[in-house]
Amino acid sequence: MTPPVVRPRRLRTTPALRRMVAETAVRPGQLVLPLFVREGISAPVPVSSMPGVVQHSRSSLLKAAHEAASLGLGGLMLFGIPESKDATGSGGIDPAGILNLAITDVVAEVGDALTVMSDLCLDEFTDHGHCGVLTPDGRVDNDRTLAAYAQMALAQAESGVDMVGPSGMMDGQVGVVRAALDAAEHQDVGILAYSAKYASAFFGPFREAVSSSLIGDRRTYQQDPANALEGVREALLDVEQGADVVMVKPALGYLDVIRRVRDAVTVPVAAYNVSGEYAMVEAAAANGWIDREPAIVEALTSIHRAGADVILTYWAAEAARLLDR
Repeated sequence: MTPPVVRPRRLRTTPALRRMVAETAVRPGQLVLPLFVREGISAPVPVSSMPGVVQHSRSSLLKAAHEAASLGLGGLMLFGIPESKDATGSGGIDPAGILNLAITDVVAEVGDALTVMSDLCLDEFTDHGHCGVLTPDGRVDNDRTLAAYAQMALAQAESGVDMVGPSGMMDGQVGVVRAALDAAEHQDVGILAYSAKYASAFFGPFREAVSSSLIGDRRTYQQDPANALEGVREALLDVEQGADVVMVKPALGYLDVIRRVRDAVTVPVAAYNVSGEYAMVEAAAANGWIDREPAIVEALTSIHRAGADVILTYWAAEAARLLDR
């Protein structure tokens, strides 16, 4: 037998050599930490389906924000949980609503060190749990919802947010939000568009985290998991309408969509490593079935390798420490 001349294993011989030739490296500055802030609590409330994740009080939120800044993360994505909800989600528009107050709190504390982002959607604020205003027969009214999104965007901009994240998958949402912001002289507020957001089974733990009131599903406005080209089409439409960053959600089950979107657009691409993906790894690790820390790094590396420039992940703070080793 003739020994092989080409031996790829030579480049895998030592940890230093593997680091030197690594094709993909995730940096803390590419990571965004989603944080939940709940009205009316004085101490963090654990989310049972997401070990290590909590619903923050306004004060504990600031502690988490300072930690994120000290670790060099790229940003925070804020979600608000109100004490009371109504059919139109008015708490998301109210300048004194929990999310808008939290934006102001965080910007005042760490606004120079982190990109402060906010979820722009009504689902946390509606008593029916849908992402928009309903018609009398219970369907989500796309165009009435757009009007509410415009108001919500202005409230968040006035609160000091750097970037809004329209996540409701309403047709035309990015264009309406961009027009509203520009008309109010908030041209510098960016838009992270949830462009390819799928009607996924992996959102379950998130609904606990935001105390969702949803009964049923969101399949009439979130995308069919079977469709990849549709995700690219949605991203291209959002870019045309003024999106500064486009996002694919979930991430691990949609790596092919991330790659297709990355190849199709010239703006940065984000991906959301969602609650169910987080919970699966945590549960498997708790049972001793996988090695937790390498699994976290591998998952995030795969998302970046697929083409995501920015990754929203509940592991952001821990991953920053792991990546620094």
